[in-house]
Amino acid sequence: MAEEQAGRDETLREIDMVRIGEKRYKATNGRGGVLPIGSGEDPDFTPVELLLAALAGCGAIDLDFLTGKRAPFASFAAHASGHKVRDEGGNHLTGLTVTFDVTFPEGEGGDAARDSLARSVQQIQDRLCTVGRTVTLGDPVQYRTGDLSGDLLEPSDDSVATRPAPAPAPAPGEDPAQP
Repeated sequence: MAEEQAGRDETLREIDMVRIGEKRYKATNGRGGVLPIGSGEDPDFTPVELLLAALAGCGAIDLDFLTGKRAPFASFAAHASGHKVRDEGGNHLTGLTVTFDVTFPEGEGGDAARDSLARSVQQIQDRLCTVGRTVTLGDPVQYRTGDLSGDLLEPSDDSVATRPAPAPAPAPGEDPAQP
């Protein structure tokens, strides 16, 4: 499912999820990527760990774009952490932190990348990382129930769930109500 299919909202991002076992699920994106999710009783990532990975991954990709214009990383590591608490606000994470440990090669490009590092990290925090900005701005999440049977094919085994192909958009001037 390409993001720029005719008639699709270019801003829409989505995944589908199916149950693959007790307290185990599989998320599938439109490009065919698969990610198992568990409760912490297995090696699969938990939803909280996925949020931490999303924060680090989003920032890492942005950092690669920004500093990569000057020089590639000579080494890269990242660490994301937060404390899961339960208080009057319910369950949530506090103290979210992402730390990047990067080096760049010697030379003019590496020097330029090192010089831009602090500014790049600030840009990631202040405006670029979609995941971090979403957490920081705190847009409410709506949970609801509904029938997905027409949208999501339930796998009979541990295979990848796929969404049916969308109907082709009508040609210009064609009446979409006519078969």
